[in-house]
Formats: sequence, C-alpha cells, structure tokens
Amino acid sequence: MAIKRLLIANRGEIALRIHRAAHEMGIETVAVHSTADADAMHVRLANHAVCIGPPAAKDSYLNMAAIISAAEITQADAIHPGYGFLSENAKFAEIVEAHGLFWIGPKPEHIRTMGDKVEAKRTAGALGLPLVPGSDGAVSDPVEAKAIAAEIGYPVIIKAASGGGGRGMKVCTGPDDLESLMQQAGNEAKSAFGDATVYLEKYLGNPRHIEFQIFGDGKGEAIHLGERDCSLQRRHQKVLEEAPSPVISHAERDRMGGIVARAMADMAYRGAGTIEFLWEDGEFYFIEMNTRLQVEHPVTEAITGVDLVREQIRIADGKPLSVRQEEIEFKGHAIECRINAEDPFNFTPSPGLVTSYHAAGGMHVRVDSGLYAGYKIPPYYDSMIAKLIVYGRTREGCIMRLRRALEEMVIGGVKTSIPLHQRLLQDPTFLDGGYTIKYLEEWLAKDAT
Repeated sequence: MAIKRLLIANRGEIALRIHRAAHEMGIETVAVHSTADADAMHVRLANHAVCIGPPAAKDSYLNMAAIISAAEITQADAIHPGYGFLSENAKFAEIVEAHGLFWIGPKPEHIRTMGDKVEAKRTAGALGLPLVPGSDGAVSDPVEAKAIAAEIGYPVIIKAASGGGGRGMKVCTGPDDLESLMQQAGNEAKSAFGDATVYLEKYLGNPRHIEFQIFGDGKGEAIHLGERDCSLQRRHQKVLEEAPSPVISHAERDRMGGIVARAMADMAYRGAGTIEFLWEDGEFYFIEMNTRLQVEHPVTEAITGVDLVREQIRIADGKPLSVRQEEIEFKGHAIECRINAEDPFNFTPSPGLVTSYHAAGGMHVRVDSGLYAGYKIPPYYDSMIAKLIVYGRTREGCIMRLRRALEEMVIGGVKTSIPLHQRLLQDPTFLDGGYTIKYLEEWLAKDAT
C-alpha cells in the first residue's frame, strides 16, 4: 500500500473513526488539533499530533496552510478530511493533490460541481436522476421567477445555490411575496456563504428524506449500498437515521440504487458519496449530493458489513472496489441516534466537564465517540458528542435493543439529547414508520404547548 501515514484533518468522533480504520489497515495516523482539543481522544491515540491553531475553526480546522504544513512536517502522504470543515472544499482538495499527497475524497471537479446546488441539479438531470420541478438554473429576475412559479405551481421554495443547513431557504405561497422572499433568501445566502445566487423548486408538502450511499472507483465503476431514511430532522439537522427506510420496498431500492450507481459510473466518480432525495407518493426527487462521508454512515455499515472508511482509503490509494454490486447483501435493520451536548427540551448547548461516562454495550451495539470521564467538551464546535448505533434482525428488534442501550448510556456533568431519543422511541408514529421530514418539529411544538 502506498499510503503509510494518514493525516486526519478533523476532530471529534469522526477523527477517531478514521484513526481506527487506518490503524486496522496498518497505516500510521497524524492528528491535527486546535488548542481546545489538545486532550481529545484521537489526539491521544494518534501516532503523531500537531497543534494547528487556537480554538476558532477558521484559525485551525479551516486553516489550509497550517494543515498542509502539518502534513509536510510529519511526512504524511495522505489527508482524510472527514465530514464538515474542509471535506467539500474543492480548492483544498486541489492543494492537497498539488503537494503530492493522496486526497481521500472525490475528484476536486466533482466536489466543485456538486457543491453548487444549481450546477448539481443540472448535472443530476443530465445523468438521469429524477428532479424536483423548478427553474433551470439560477433566477434573479422577479418576472422570470413568477412565470416559473406559475408554471410549476405554488407553493415554491427559494434556495441558495451555495451552502445548506436551511440557510438561504424561503417558502413562498403566492406571487405577491415572491420578489421580497427572493431578496431575503439572497441576502441570507450572501451573508452565510458569500454567494447570493438562488433558484426555485416546487415545494413538496410532506415528503421523506431518503438518501443513497454510493461508491465509485474513479474509473467508471460504481456501486450503491442501499438507502438511509433521515426524515427525523429539527431545523434541517438530522436527529436520528435508520437503514433501510421503513417505506422503501426491495424493488424500489434495486431500481433507484441502480439509477444512482449508473449515474456515478457515468461521472467516473471516485470514493464515497451520498445522493439525497425527497420522497413523496412513491416518487423520488433529487435535492443534492454530498461528496464526502456522512455522519450517518454507520447504519449502512451495519446492514451491509462494508467498512466505508476503509473503502475510502483503498479507493484513494488506487485500488478497485472491494465488493461488487451483486455481492452486497442487505441484512437486518440499523438505527443511529445522534447524541448532542444540549438541553433535550430547549436545545440550548451544554458544553463542560464530563464527570462520568459509560458507553452502552452488548451485542450489535456500537458507540462512536471521543468522550471519556474527565474530558472537557469545548464550546467552540458542533454539539454532537456521540453516536449510538444499534443493529437488529428486524426493525422492532432494533428498536427494543436501542431502548436498552439508551438506558445504559451514561454521560454525566452535561445535559444531553438522550432523553429526547428515549421519548421518540416510544412515539407511535415513529414506531409504525409513518413519519416525514416535518414530523419531529411538529411533535416537539405540540409537546411544548
């Protein structure tokens, strides 16, 4: 193997996840960290560690020059960006490759294409993926926008071409508000992403969020590893994910999986990627592609037995796909709970000292976390501190095991979202699988009154 020393350009549980996969492959690791993360678990376990700056992400985990310097100082020969931070930054990918390092991710041109929502939609359509009806690219003229909206029918949603996380998105129910809402969305997008470009799409009333995991070898071969249901969201942020989806049939999985795999093969896509769809009334509508590993990748690993991080490293190293499509078997059911350091009822962040910690265990229970007793959760980053992933032969069995695992999980000293998950696992609509992307927020709002 050409890759012998891998720099992990990230933090938290994903940095530890990458470290573990690399060590299982006989690859040394380099941890880069801010001053706030000097005591992080992945920093303690890595073969080498380099401090790259103060707590603020812009001065550390987003500091391209510092990360490249750390790679040169430690003689690393590859960089894995994890998710978030620089993972979908085409410029950084180009810089990594220009320095003769292996970039554990897609080709820079694919990151750039799929990072622009307008270009991504155009590309997806050309590759044969089903699209939400909407504008053919960016829209800036209100007259043109009103004509498009009248054709596809109200309500419509105005979306920022760059970025995500719900910013730069406005729902418009009629022509009188369209111009002002376009301006608001553009201003919000400009402030958040530096790009005021917006486009229009048909607003789907009550869909589910279904995404397909794909892998390509960069040379024209690609496979899919089934779907994940990520419909339980709050403010466009996923809370709980499961695979397979409770509403997708084997036939639908094979049909849609085949479409996305062929599309990625036609692109000569390299590495891991996720094609995200809205699903309503049996129809899929492409919304975006994430050109990186997803937070929720463990549920796919659980039902397929494929180590996605190991596969990423192999592909970056020029190896072929380790598994063919016909060899992939989808077995059982898996659910992931994102555990955040926050109040489970008002969602106020709760960083601080972890006074006690006990990870849930037992058969088919996995915890991805860098926590330990005595660790101080810093206030500077995302509030997710752990992921609890549980597998069962059936969805019902998986839910029962997950309830037991949540009872065992102990994180003392800070508030966490564990009670939210415990309540959710008793909810009848969740239990029958009938939830949509609007369900969790409506459930929380009802509970608050």
